[in-house]
Amino acid sequence: MEMIDIITILAMTLPMLLFSVAPGLKLGDYLERNHGINESTKRKVIIITTIFFTITLSSLLYYL
Repeated sequence: MEMIDIITILAMTLPMLLFSVAPGLKLGDYLERNHGINESTKRKVIIITTIFFTITLSSLLYYL
């Protein structure tokens, strides 16, 4: 993987944030409701899920 590929994928993550916030929020709400996690853990789950989903979505979009 060349450096230009990495830069392109990271540039594509900014618009993908619009599509990847909802799954993070849904997962955080699910874990809070069914497993009783506290608010700070819920925030961490939302942020990590959003970042992971954003990078995955932009990578798939770039390579497909």
